[in-house]
Amino acid sequence: MSSRQNILLVTGMSGAGKTTTLRVLEDMGWEALDNFPIRLLKPLIVEAASHDQPAPLAIGFDSRTRGFVPTEVIDLVKELVSRDDLLITTLFLDCSSGELERRFNETRRRHPMAKGHSALEGIRSERELMEPMRRWAESVIDTSELAANELQQLIREQFDYDDPSRQAVTISSFGFARGMPPLADLVFDMRFLDNPHWVDTLREQTGLDAAVGEFITAKGDFDEVFQRIRDLVLSLLPRYRAQGKAYVHIAFGCTGGRHRSVFTAETMAETLREAGFSPTVIHRNLASRAADQFEGPKA
Repeated sequence: MSSRQNILLVTGMSGAGKTTTLRVLEDMGWEALDNFPIRLLKPLIVEAASHDQPAPLAIGFDSRTRGFVPTEVIDLVKELVSRDDLLITTLFLDCSSGELERRFNETRRRHPMAKGHSALEGIRSERELMEPMRRWAESVIDTSELAANELQQLIREQFDYDDPSRQAVTISSFGFARGMPPLADLVFDMRFLDNPHWVDTLREQTGLDAAVGEFITAKGDFDEVFQRIRDLVLSLLPRYRAQGKAYVHIAFGCTGGRHRSVFTAETMAETLREAGFSPTVIHRNLASRAADQFEGPKA
């Protein structure tokens, strides 16, 4: 880890995951503060940098924080980043307005900027206020489609500085019908393979089941293409590492995210384990209901 004081400013839309993010960072050994008064931000950062072996420090703030004016925070950061003893990064947690509205309605919490109006009106006001911070932030994570554990994994991948030589690799599967995954570095489309969804005995099974794997590999198309993908991934990972990229997310997609992408992701994970990596595997849509309208017409 660098001898400079590592500062992560965590901000974003209310309800987008700031509290979860700070908790994960704290579990990883960061010192974490939330809703710290903005007028004390500079003295806090300067004091933290005065220690000989500074621990990384995460500071959370949003529209509720006392004294928060986005342009003033940005000006302060511009002033501080010129210092040789500081490394300051801004993380912005975003989320679609519709999903934020659902979260506030589900928890029956009042949006901090609603002021007697609907949650959606408060969200719109906050989005306008926060836009300068979103444009300024070096890292933006959209949590609209992320479960809490997926957000936690992303934070660990991006901000775990305990071992800078370690490379965190995530392998995921997803369904194109339910949207692309956020922050994937490499995305492979497996929809060229025959779809097990249209085999009655396989429809309710998944890529974790042996019968589905046998169906996918039967024609030989899978083996030929997977070998090329494997060679590409194994050649890229050390190159990413040499460039200081500590986390890599490799995603495999199919239509529904239950058969072809799951099988390929599991096969790639096993390949990487054999090569000495310890990948994390996430199947985003594995539990999704099989639906003909997602899968398209039968071939």
